[in-house]
Amino acid sequence: MDKFIIRGGTPLQGTIRISGAKNSALPCMAAAILTEDEVTLENIPDVRDIETERKLLASMGAEVELGYGRAHHRTRIRCALLSDPVAKYEIVKTMRASSLVLGPLIARTGMARVAMPGGCAIGGRPIDLHIKGLQAMGAEITQEHGYLEARAKRLRGAHIVFDKITVTGTEDLLMAAVLAGGETVMENCAREPEVTDLAALLTAMGARIEGAGASTIRVQGVERLHGARHRINPDRIEAGTFLVAGAITGGDVTLTGCNPNHLSAVLHKLQECGVVCDLTADTIRVRSQSNLRSADISTEEYPGFPTDMQAQFMALATQAEGTSLVTENIFENRFMHVQELVRMGANIRVDGRTATVRGRSPLSAAAVMASDLRASASLVLAALVAEGETIIDRVYHIDRGYERIEEKLRGVGAKIRRIGNVFREEPESA
Repeated sequence: MDKFIIRGGTPLQGTIRISGAKNSALPCMAAAILTEDEVTLENIPDVRDIETERKLLASMGAEVELGYGRAHHRTRIRCALLSDPVAKYEIVKTMRASSLVLGPLIARTGMARVAMPGGCAIGGRPIDLHIKGLQAMGAEITQEHGYLEARAKRLRGAHIVFDKITVTGTEDLLMAAVLAGGETVMENCAREPEVTDLAALLTAMGARIEGAGASTIRVQGVERLHGARHRINPDRIEAGTFLVAGAITGGDVTLTGCNPNHLSAVLHKLQECGVVCDLTADTIRVRSQSNLRSADISTEEYPGFPTDMQAQFMALATQAEGTSLVTENIFENRFMHVQELVRMGANIRVDGRTATVRGRSPLSAAAVMASDLRASASLVLAALVAEGETIIDRVYHIDRGYERIEEKLRGVGAKIRRIGNVFREEPESA
């Protein structure tokens, strides 16, 4: 099993290029199910979840070509014949995004059988909102033996009001609606850039969508979609993680190929902490010119502070002057990184959904274990400033969503190395 070994104490200096967004690429790959024609996606990140999605689509009968390097991180997907519209548990057990094939499968084939999703153990991400929306569109859905089975001759347009904001629910029902008969109106939709990115691809494929990026989305169903070429958005969470890496080490780091507009809440908090942020249309430079200051955060749906940056900011707060309050409003079990940060010397107390972080804690190297994707990132950040050599185990979590993070960090001076075999299969107990 792979591990990272990190020696802290080096300010990071240099430039990092941001990869495509995993959370945009996955729904866009699922959208290829909606047409018999070829869909080409560019700026695909080289991460474990993308390979899992490739296996999933291929198992259904799709032709999936996935290339990196000279292929410029591109995938070509052709779902001319979906001979087996089933998302099998053995493939999707490690990936929450598996539920994203439910909507497009039933819209395209009239039938879908999808294993209940797995992924990070950070709390419930109920699929009931997907089910309620599809039922409103005329699908008959049953659940047994860990699978959802949905059937419909053709989905029909409906008025859907989400009980709570859900990114994957918005994406799944948006893909279902584009081939449904009539108009679908969805209210209380997620506004994340990943939703907008998916809508841009669907529109390029011939869908009629209004309001993506707003709380209300209207879709006029069409009879069929055609192939398209689309470039995936840059990964705002990867970018935010590297911004914190530059700040926590007192470094000077420039990110290229990113979208600062997607990071407004994160940039605002970094500036509140005393970090200098210089922006252009597609670059961000961060510089720590003085001691970091404490700041409180409260995670919210976009455009609020992202839950996927909470763990990383907590690592930063351990090095800031004063006390920071970190409140998690999205997932009920997303403080699993706290005990590992405490093992490294952090002073953190958790009370319900709020963690109190007392800063300027001298961190020291320890053997720690990653529990989920973003927790992994927080441990890497803490290790970059810890005295001594930290060993981080179970880094397959970080491989799910960060493209060769150790190589990018080494490129700006970090003393980090991987031991083990890159992208080994996860153990069954994971």
